[in-house]
Amino acid sequence: MAGKKFIGLDVYQDTIAIAVADDGVDSEVRHFGTMANCPEALHSALKKIGQGGSELRVCYESGPCGFIIYRLLAKLGVDCMVISPSSMPRRPGDRVKTDRRDAQTLARLLRAGELVAVWVPDEAHEAVRGSYCLCLRRGVTSAGARLILVASCS
Repeated sequence: MAGKKFIGLDVYQDTIAIAVADDGVDSEVRHFGTMANCPEALHSALKKIGQGGSELRVCYESGPCGFIIYRLLAKLGVDCMVISPSSMPRRPGDRVKTDRRDAQTLARLLRAGELVAVWVPDEAHEAVRGSYCLCLRRGVTSAGARLILVASCS
């Protein structure tokens, strides 16, 4: 067995930056590359990273792209963690923010065990939440939106 590889993904609508940290605190965290945000490209990259039988552990920050990547990786049998951006430790004065750097930070913190996962809703929960948010965007009050959801779920 080739050990574990800790992978940080910095996910955007069009691209994903990937960084890899090998098992062991002395190993360097390296930038693997930036690719299109599509299932085929991500699957291909993970196959390359996992060559030799390495166990893959992946993390990314929750965001507007939702939990599609989490569900894809779960289907592929890859251990994945979604974290809240607000829980990421930041150094004071660290204002330089790049995709590459963010992916490397995620991989490093995942390897160190310093990240806390958020609850990932199943597709049914996410659909209900989406309906609730849609009602609120349309100007329905919060109480009215709850009544609509209760009526539609009954």
